[in-house]
Amino acid sequence: MTAPPLPREVSRALGALPAPIGKRLLQVRSLVFATAAAHEEVGRLTETLKWGEPAYLTAETGSGSTIRLGRLKDSDHAAILFNCKTTLVDDFRERFPDQFEYRQTRALLLPVTGKLPKLELSICLSLALTYHLDRRGKKPRYGLRD
Repeated sequence: MTAPPLPREVSRALGALPAPIGKRLLQVRSLVFATAAAHEEVGRLTETLKWGEPAYLTAETGSGSTIRLGRLKDSDHAAILFNCKTTLVDDFRERFPDQFEYRQTRALLLPVTGKLPKLELSICLSLALTYHLDRRGKKPRYGLRD
């Protein structure tokens, strides 16, 4: 599945970022949609802005936790932000201690150059998009290192 056309407000938000960060986050956006499409229980994603940043919600099914794309003030990395009240970033850190840089319980940081670690990142995105299913005991099958 390819990502749907970019909504105007999301395009503007990404365009307001430094170009290398915006470009990296567009790659992440595509991976978010591809990952969601691989999990039928996720349903159609809602793409909107939250706090002025592109956000991806599983509003149709309630299967997951919101994923936001942006930047942290003190970093030149692209940031994928998660609800800090979840265990998601801790789970990512446990699975991939050396693959990504993390900020507390809220962000996974990606360098803006180099190859995107698609497999590892898609596992992290899967965990976020199915977070509430996991909590309800309806853990989906990832087929990837689970």
